Amino acid sequence: MTLTQPDLSVFETLESEVRSYCRGWPVVFDRAQGSRMYDEDGHRYLDFFAGAGSLNYGHNNPVLKRALIDYLLRDGVTHGLDMSTVAKRTFLQTFQDLVLRPRDLPYKVMFPGPTGTNAVESALKLARKVKGREAIVSFTNAFHGMSLGSLAVTGNAFKRAGAGVPLVHGTPMPFDNYFDGQVPDFLWFERLLEDQGSGLNKPAAVIVETVQGEGGINAARPEWLRALKDLCERQDMLLIVDDIQMGCGRTGAFFSFEEAGIVPDIVTVSKSISGYGLPMSLCLFRPELDVWEPGEHNGTFRGNNPAFVTATAALETYWADGSAMEKQTRTRGEQIEQGLISITEENLADVKEYRGRGLVWGLEFHEKERAGRVARRAFELGLLIETSGPESEVVKLLPALTITPEELDEGLSIVARAVRETV
Repeated sequence: MTLTQPDLSVFETLESEVRSYCRGWPVVFDRAQGSRMYDEDGHRYLDFFAGAGSLNYGHNNPVLKRALIDYLLRDGVTHGLDMSTVAKRTFLQTFQDLVLRPRDLPYKVMFPGPTGTNAVESALKLARKVKGREAIVSFTNAFHGMSLGSLAVTGNAFKRAGAGVPLVHGTPMPFDNYFDGQVPDFLWFERLLEDQGSGLNKPAAVIVETVQGEGGINAARPEWLRALKDLCERQDMLLIVDDIQMGCGRTGAFFSFEEAGIVPDIVTVSKSISGYGLPMSLCLFRPELDVWEPGEHNGTFRGNNPAFVTATAALETYWADGSAMEKQTRTRGEQIEQGLISITEENLADVKEYRGRGLVWGLEFHEKERAGRVARRAFELGLLIETSGPESEVVKLLPALTITPEELDEGLSIVARAVRETV
């Protein structure tokens, strides 16, 4: 692909230096459909990024787009704070009928604000309010958001350093397989909880990702998650599952914790819950935890009615028949795994490990800087992929759930070529 030099002057002179994704993909994007994006010069890119997981059903999904256009054309309410609206009622009823009831999940639904970190902040605040304690336990390599409360339970040193103030009331514990199986699960955690001299304040809650996306595609075993749930129950701590990136079908089931057979006390959902890339998040919790006073946690943009409309359309289109989307995602995931096996066999000396679940996968190299070179070469070849991990040492594959087998093969071929050409 031959790229002309785009006009990036206004971004470089006016926009903050904090911008990041655009540095790895130095073109000006103009339109997108399905699993393809197009720059202003008409160059086509296959998307294995999916809006960092907010576009599980692809760009401008036609069914969701039609529902949104129809709603706007009839002058449906756009901004509604937490007022009762037809769009919100329809979403709530659909979410209950298609997601909660079939899974026998008893959750109340809270709209905490437009982003994932809003959902995490509300979950942490609720847990502290319910238990009357400040401490929260998180895990190594976790990522939960960029606002201060969420950042306090995030592991990445670079992101934490941007806070500018001490990040308090959070204690990290080893994630699954942190010691490569050499230490029994939760040995350190349980010892600290039971030792009156440990210095660990009794936690209100534990927050965990079943698959750490930003942390390097680290997938917790179902038995580890079940043991964590059991530990929380025995020690009177709430279990919060952050399903912001891994929920909405990313790992196969609608919620990523379903495979483990657990029911968390609190669940945070965002990114692809709107289905269309529109800002929306949920905080779900057991009814007995609903101790909020009216208005105690609020926000101007928690009632994004266009997002309710596309979220309803996404649920009705992809989750009404129960297991079809889940089976398709697992099949596509097996296709990615086979592709990564081939890449690994071809580059045995270079690839350290491949890992993932459903349609989230990572490829790690012995040389940490290699992942960045692979991502840059893939972009030159027409594929959008990012890196993850504390040192950006993992190539992260995050395609839309609606991607075709042919598109997956195309993308995997580009990844293989990029690996081959960045020795």
